[in-house]
Amino acid sequence: MSTQEKVLVVSRSLFDSVGSFQGLCANIEEYLPLFLKPSNHSFLARAKAEEDPDFKQIIPYIVITCGERVLHYRRGGGSGEKRLLKKRSLGIGGHINDKDSIEKDFDAAAYERALRRELEEELDLPSSYSATSIKPLALLNDDSNSVGAVHLGVVHHCVIFSEEVFAKEEAIAELGFFTHQELLEQIDEFETWSQMVIREWSKLNVYLKK
Repeated sequence: MSTQEKVLVVSRSLFDSVGSFQGLCANIEEYLPLFLKPSNHSFLARAKAEEDPDFKQIIPYIVITCGERVLHYRRGGGSGEKRLLKKRSLGIGGHINDKDSIEKDFDAAAYERALRRELEEELDLPSSYSATSIKPLALLNDDSNSVGAVHLGVVHHCVIFSEEVFAKEEAIAELGFFTHQELLEQIDEFETWSQMVIREWSKLNVYLKK
């Protein structure tokens, strides 16, 4: 982790004022536009943000599906978050930094660019991906551990039509696709955020179809 890297954060007090929660919250339209309003967020040195629970780092967490199967991987040696090393995950994405904005202010359009940048840096995707929308589904919060206490996930869904997906980074190992039942059978191998998504998958599917 570069000590010079600055990451997108909102204050914990703002999160609490809107309504903090534990687990998944599908009422994303009440939170995300507010968090992406330039006056409500800032960029903080990542080294400080990782240790300061007065801030929540906004983390896009993209879940990719092909038909009824869900992409998963194991966090490899190049992972920036050493506390999650060797855990399985469903989420593609990561920290948003100040270089993602090409305008004076970081706004919803800059967030969308950052979202796609993260995805395309980490995975070699089928050519049909470029026309795919990446739909926000829910916010994800877990204050039960030191990693979750300083992060706030934004769960997105991306549909692809071929399982010909390859990792571009060492941090993504053992890439593959599982059915929901297979994910449940191996749930203990997954990081906490992914476990929450797996357990709530039936509810998330309702929002997928809206």
